[in-house]
Amino acid sequence: MSGQARLIRSLRKPTQPVAQAQIDRLGFYGSRARLRKAAMPFFDVQKRLGLDLDRWMTIQSAEQPHKIPGRCHAFEKEWIECAHGIGGIRAEKECKIEFDDFVECLLRQKTMKRLSAIKRQRDKLIKEGKYTPPPQHLGKEDPRP
Repeated sequence: MSGQARLIRSLRKPTQPVAQAQIDRLGFYGSRARLRKAAMPFFDVQKRLGLDLDRWMTIQSAEQPHKIPGRCHAFEKEWIECAHGIGGIRAEKECKIEFDDFVECLLRQKTMKRLSAIKRQRDKLIKEGKYTPPPQHLGKEDPRP
């Protein structure tokens, strides 16, 4: 039988179902696909048992275990809404303000820098004698009943 006759004969045969093709280690289009040796089905055990152990840790905007929103929930939500669906490269440029606000909320670098500058200025004024802190800030206040 020639190659052309085999092709015509194979086209007349009904194709096997997709499930059977996968069992026979064939891909959806009949090509042999390499399968992993330890391919096991994935079951979402947490969802089936009604547990929510680690899903809330991925993003703060997700539903939290005790319904208490994260500290930076609003900033993260703004950033995710801005970056959603536009791709990583565009999101870096177009959502930079939202991302910077979110990072500042998480790390508080500018806040700590500002507080240390205030403390340095306060210590400088105390050293020069231009400022005297109130007694409750020095620990010399009378104890309350």
